[in-house]
Amino acid sequence: MDSSTNSLDDVSADGSTDFPDRSSSMEVRLQAQEDEITLLKSSLADALRRIRMHDQLLPLLKQQLIAVNPSAARVLNQVCYSDGFTSGRKLSSSSANDGIYHAATAASQQSESIVSNANGLIGSRVSAEQQGRLPSLDKATQTEPTMSALSRHTQSLHLEDGLPPTELMLDGTRGKLHRVPGLEDEEEEDQVDEEVGGDQEKETSWASSVEEPIQPTTVRSLQREECLDRSCSPDEPGSTPASLGSDQNLSLRSGPLSPIQEGEKTLVRRNSEKLANPERQRKRLDKKAASSANLLTRSPSLESRAKELIASAGSPGSRRGTYSQEQSIKMFIRGRPITMYVPSNIQNYDNLKMELPSERLELDWVYGYRGRDCRANLFFLPSGEAVYFIACVIVLYHIKNRMQRHYRKHTDSVRCLAVHPDNVRVASGQTAGVDKDGKPMQACVHIWDSTTLVTLQQIGLGTFQRGVGMGSLAFSIADSGTFLCVIDDSNEHILSVWDCTKGTKHAEIKTTNEAVFDVDFNPSDSNNIITCGKSHVYFWTLSAGQFTKKQGIFGKYKKPKFIHCFVFSLTGDVLTGDSEGNILPWVKSAADTKTLGKGAKETYQIVRPIKAHEGSVFTLCILKCGALLSGGGKDRKIIRWSADLAPERECEIPEKFGAVRTVAVVDDEGLLVGTTRNAILRGSFSDGFVAIVQGHLDEMWGLATHPSQNIFLSCSHDRQVCLWNTEEHNLDWCITLEEYGLCADFCPSGSVVSVGLSTGRWVVLDLVTKEVISEFIDGNEQLSVMRYSPDGRFLAVGSHDNFIYIYSVTESGRRYSRFGRCNGHSSFITHLDWSKDSCYIVSNSGDYEILYWDIAGGCKLLRNRFESKDREWASFTCVLGFHVIGVWLEGSDGTDINALCRSHNERVVAVADDFCKVHLFQYPCPKPKAPSYKYEGHGSHVTNVCFTHNDSHLLSIGGKDTCILQWKMTRGGVGESRETLASASSTSTSSPEPPAS
Repeated sequence: MDSSTNSLDDVSADGSTDFPDRSSSMEVRLQAQEDEITLLKSSLADALRRIRMHDQLLPLLKQQLIAVNPSAARVLNQVCYSDGFTSGRKLSSSSANDGIYHAATAASQQSESIVSNANGLIGSRVSAEQQGRLPSLDKATQTEPTMSALSRHTQSLHLEDGLPPTELMLDGTRGKLHRVPGLEDEEEEDQVDEEVGGDQEKETSWASSVEEPIQPTTVRSLQREECLDRSCSPDEPGSTPASLGSDQNLSLRSGPLSPIQEGEKTLVRRNSEKLANPERQRKRLDKKAASSANLLTRSPSLESRAKELIASAGSPGSRRGTYSQEQSIKMFIRGRPITMYVPSNIQNYDNLKMELPSERLELDWVYGYRGRDCRANLFFLPSGEAVYFIACVIVLYHIKNRMQRHYRKHTDSVRCLAVHPDNVRVASGQTAGVDKDGKPMQACVHIWDSTTLVTLQQIGLGTFQRGVGMGSLAFSIADSGTFLCVIDDSNEHILSVWDCTKGTKHAEIKTTNEAVFDVDFNPSDSNNIITCGKSHVYFWTLSAGQFTKKQGIFGKYKKPKFIHCFVFSLTGDVLTGDSEGNILPWVKSAADTKTLGKGAKETYQIVRPIKAHEGSVFTLCILKCGALLSGGGKDRKIIRWSADLAPERECEIPEKFGAVRTVAVVDDEGLLVGTTRNAILRGSFSDGFVAIVQGHLDEMWGLATHPSQNIFLSCSHDRQVCLWNTEEHNLDWCITLEEYGLCADFCPSGSVVSVGLSTGRWVVLDLVTKEVISEFIDGNEQLSVMRYSPDGRFLAVGSHDNFIYIYSVTESGRRYSRFGRCNGHSSFITHLDWSKDSCYIVSNSGDYEILYWDIAGGCKLLRNRFESKDREWASFTCVLGFHVIGVWLEGSDGTDINALCRSHNERVVAVADDFCKVHLFQYPCPKPKAPSYKYEGHGSHVTNVCFTHNDSHLLSIGGKDTCILQWKMTRGGVGESRETLASASSTSTSSPEPPAS
């Protein structure tokens, strides 16, 4: 883009200080810590539930053990209470402990059958080899006995072990198992320790929830039912049918309790217990302590904070996260995770397929004209069409039929136009601009047929540095348009001459480092070229591919600061218009050998200056009869001069249209006038002038469509609020406010519209009288969004002070009273939408938050966002949300999408991006990399899009290009597939592709 079409910087960035940045960062970290504390509390509560469950079950198992074998129960009590239920602890080698060991060994076989009888479900079969090895081990090692066998048996005395798996899943069962995500992370950490430590037991984390204690009779009945149908799985090594009462068989584990291999032993472990050696336990605790400390330690920068979150979540670090088992999607924008919950009607997210929408867009109308900073950009063709440009579109407007055609082959803002002597071919030049990565793009000049809109030639692709300058194109006239001269926008303003038929460069030269405003061939000699600009008039002669330059001599006359324009009179003299309001005739004079010596050459000098206007002379135009037309700046006058430069007639255009920028002749009386306030006027000296094309003057952000009529409203930094008609393609009315507007919305009644301004003030306008009927102030910062509820009872006002103000609306939008305020965002409000029942709001903010609000309940923030996943929204303009994940490109930084809008039939969503494009997606598009149709036309960042009430049209507004594009919604058909690939043209209103060469 050129300097006038650069993307809008963040409006709040200029006024930011270190303190608000630090405060915002602290709020982000505080919110993250609160989330982590909630997770820790959840894990602690689960651990307490398990401990309570163990305490409830232990007396029951102890009673059963005492009833069967009192001696084994005493050993069990000693081991459990002295060792704290830890396995892996070794006894001392003293002789005092030998007795304990022998007692435990003697009771081991009995305890196996006891445990099996008590639990019915626990245990695994010990092989004959292992049983044979135990006595020999006892005889060989009398010094360091261990209680591992007994402890491994006793560790499985838990609630799930007393219940059969078939009963656990029944609805009437009081004890239930569920998976705890937090414990899964602990198991992943343990797996790393197990890999380092060798063959350790592996486990899966589960949690139990018990509603009431299990009675002994219940356990015994479940044991009997299980023992009747229970058998070992043939897939398990060493498995045989279980026999209740066999003291060689440990009860098998089923369901979530699985057999675990350790060496040659098949052991049973309770999943919720971690039985390991003390060294491993200590390392694990140290690791968890360090992990907990890291949770509470946050880096000072937001990016570092985001990296920690991504690392802790185990994501690959890309912008998008993965689909989780909790039915939520996590995407990342600038490192910040954004969690969105999957609606209930989507059963299998991974199998969703994103397709192109069945609807397409066709450019229907272009509102606006670029006259504020361009010149010589309005011409009248013999076909009855006025040709001019705005943004990247060249408009051919048939004045009588009030129809438009569009040439749309330019990739960036058009800067200049020139019409061929045959009045059919047109040359247009563009700025170079940059792509979305900041790399400069290649500019060129297009020569195209105004009848067929076919591109005939592309000249100088990549040659013109920074593009083509304003008013810097001209066809040669003496040789019927064989050559084209171009001045680029580089510092040296290089002048080049091109052969139009071959597309080759004929000659070039550096002109000046000062600004150049106009260039043209001498109509009687194609080897003579004139350029003018800041404080200069140059006369160039081209001979054998080489240029020679002569500078105009002002002599005794004051040298003006700017020479804005020039024309050739019918006698061949040059007439220039300057910033002093003068018309200066230039003639070639013979060499003054008396004064300058023998080597003096001929010069161009001023004959006599003519005071024509107050202020600058912006345009000059020669009529066929030899008369001259001049257009003034400050005085806004158009004056007709005779061939000998005597004034004949004059008229003044209305002040609201600005100064005269350019004049085009329609017929003997009719004129077209382009103005500096982006308007095109049609009229004559006798009848006056009326506007046929109007547009905004400055950057636009506010856009709203009427709920039942084919009209829309726009507001701009020029302080104008304009109401447009999409059927008549004209401006219904325009008013100027004290401050500029940034957002707007129509009341559902359709009689009033609210406009949010840059100072925190907002006004309500009557559509008929255009009067301000209400006025309010909320805060002292700019307002970014206005949105009425679907039933018209509320108005939500989003501000840059981070608040959403809610107003009660009565009398069809004519009376307002403050209802409440939504407080919870940590950055400025960007977008918001109402639910279909008018009770809830979803909002986005500048730091990529998605928050939900209960308005009917008192403007309360809904902490549980999961509850809003199935809520239906009356509109969808929030750029962040599950249904529009696919509109974000990979690597987006959060500002790449300025606005989006869902159609009223909920079939498509239109997106306005920061790279001059309008996209059309299928709705919903909840998966990344969703396909879309892409449409070009804007020359600056697209700030807003909006569908009309019946979805017949889409409106898009540009930022710096001051352009409004009206797109017609069509069903897909033949000839429109080109838009998917190049998206540079549409079938009925824009230029077709050039024929293959």
